Amino acid sequence: MRYFVHIGYNGLHYNGWQKQPGVLNVQGVLEKALTQVLKTPVFIIGCGRTDAHVHASQFFFHMDIEQTWDFDLLFRLNKLLPANIAIFDIIAMDGLQHARFDAVQRSYDYFIHTYKDPFLSGLSSFYLLEDLHFDRMKQAVEILPNYKDYRPFCTSPDKYEHTICNVMSANLAVDSTGDKLRFQIASNRFLSKMIRIIMGQVLKIGKGVLSVDEFESYLVNKQTPALITPAHPQGLYLSKVTYPYLNLPPRTAFSSILQKQTDLSWKTL
Repeated sequence: MRYFVHIGYNGLHYNGWQKQPGVLNVQGVLEKALTQVLKTPVFIIGCGRTDAHVHASQFFFHMDIEQTWDFDLLFRLNKLLPANIAIFDIIAMDGLQHARFDAVQRSYDYFIHTYKDPFLSGLSSFYLLEDLHFDRMKQAVEILPNYKDYRPFCTSPDKYEHTICNVMSANLAVDSTGDKLRFQIASNRFLSKMIRIIMGQVLKIGKGVLSVDEFESYLVNKQTPALITPAHPQGLYLSKVTYPYLNLPPRTAFSSILQKQTDLSWKTL
């Protein structure tokens, strides 16, 4: 029988989701725990891939388990797994739904703080910046849903069959003090390091070293910037994954202090 498993993880100490030999990864840790608890080899397929040090406040994977279990699997897994990985729900499916290919929308949040704060270290990206041009940054972010081809904001675009992404929404918010930023973007798919590259360009606009017109020209001409500077990975969260048959709210009580603030003290620009 196929099961979808709803999880969240702090990716700071992991080399991404994808299982690979010789490095710590989220998929490998989960498969090891499931195999130990269920006493049979378990292999899982995730809803996507996150880069090294990137977080997920909502993530799904599917697994096929033949035998049933007569114990609280969720409890045992959470007891066995490290504190930086949490299991929220285990959902029995009525067919062979696919955690990766069936997802119709993925949403990400990217957090920045512009002052040194030890309590945000690893949860948000630190950039020591002053007097950012928020109005120009906002203009750049708002044009993103107008374009479909994101080849300019991708590493190794030729490895993809195509670089078309249906960006459904994008916005930028700032907290009441003006020293924390949140970039949100939702799309049917994302290319390699696409969000971090976009955020790196938006920061250049905020600093006044790149104009909004230059930023848009990359999308118009499908031209890669001469210098790609992806933003730091630590501020990036996969925050929502939506399926035609499954649309669970994120378990914000288990996410970072930043995300629990979002509806309380942030103002969309």
